[in-house]
Amino acid sequence: MKRVMIPDEEYKQRIARAAKLAGERGLDILVVNGSEADYANTRYLSGFWPVFERAGVAITPSGDCALMVGPESQIFASDFGHIDKVRVLREYRESANPQYPELHPTNFREVFKELGVTGDHIKIGMAAWLDTNLVIYEGIKECYPEAELIRCDDIMTTLRSVKSVNEIACLREAARITEIATKEVIKALRPGVTELQMVGIAQKAIYENGGEYEGLPLYVFSEKSTQHAISRSSYREIQKGDIVQINLAAKIDGYSPSIGMPVSMGPLAGLKKELVEFCLKAHMWTEKQLKAGVTAADVAKDFIKYFQENGYGENLLYGPCHGLGLIEVEAPWMETISDYPLLPNMTFQIDTFAMGPNFGLRWEKPIVITENGCDLLSPQIGTIHEIEC
Repeated sequence: MKRVMIPDEEYKQRIARAAKLAGERGLDILVVNGSEADYANTRYLSGFWPVFERAGVAITPSGDCALMVGPESQIFASDFGHIDKVRVLREYRESANPQYPELHPTNFREVFKELGVTGDHIKIGMAAWLDTNLVIYEGIKECYPEAELIRCDDIMTTLRSVKSVNEIACLREAARITEIATKEVIKALRPGVTELQMVGIAQKAIYENGGEYEGLPLYVFSEKSTQHAISRSSYREIQKGDIVQINLAAKIDGYSPSIGMPVSMGPLAGLKKELVEFCLKAHMWTEKQLKAGVTAADVAKDFIKYFQENGYGENLLYGPCHGLGLIEVEAPWMETISDYPLLPNMTFQIDTFAMGPNFGLRWEKPIVITENGCDLLSPQIGTIHEIEC
């Protein structure tokens, strides 16, 4: 069976689009940085996902480009990446901070000159500001003390917000594998197992069924730790009566949709039952609001109102949706200040989180926006699982 992936030609198209946007902004060069943890922007342009070290992509308005990596990654990046020019810079080294006294690396001025950028008073666009560490920033300033550094995060958001056919195919395949892993964890849940043991079940299913990697630190939280909006699974033993939150994600060529749902260890009762059922209704309400042309802020405002009008305003932590693609959470979010319209082939996670006094829960799934609504990238969720104990 042909592997679902992003083809080489699409990476070339991405570079060309980024170059055009750089030219429209009057930049001499665009620099995009990333790391092992926050790889999305650099992997989008190059296909390369570093280990330990950092990585950067430099693109000129004419479309010439280079992949910049740390001292240990040149061969690795050449084998895995889709950019021919791979250059080693000390600034992209790992956090152990080796000095590599025998190394003769290049620097930003030499890389930029090779790409045809000359002069001192140049405009350098920085399109991944949060992923640019101080060492990289100072390395650029040392080479170009008179340059203007311009924050251009919006360029990457523009490039990545609307997905291609191949990107959507990767998301669907990753969601297929995630559903398998979710079913395996639910099947294995019982009192006395640890959260981490259940993570192991999920990992096995992900890799056995074709996943490249986990799409996020896999969530299997129980009882009190279900209040954590983001967290890590632990050695805690799952007990009878617990509510267990499952959020799993497989990765295919970097694309990482998530499926999330609460599971009860025994019959649901009281506020737990009430919130699980209401949160599911709010989740399905959100799905019905999504279609091309709708303003994201309106969905967010009406989502908050829906919680408040039903008497659960104090139980709302956040929502209703966040962007999805390379890594499980990406721009744009849907917030009350999000004034952008939804467009066909934008992808989101419908992420509906509610908080009780000593527990939390979320229903979550991936979708793609269409002209008349949204299509699910995974099978529909909504079964309320109550495990016999």
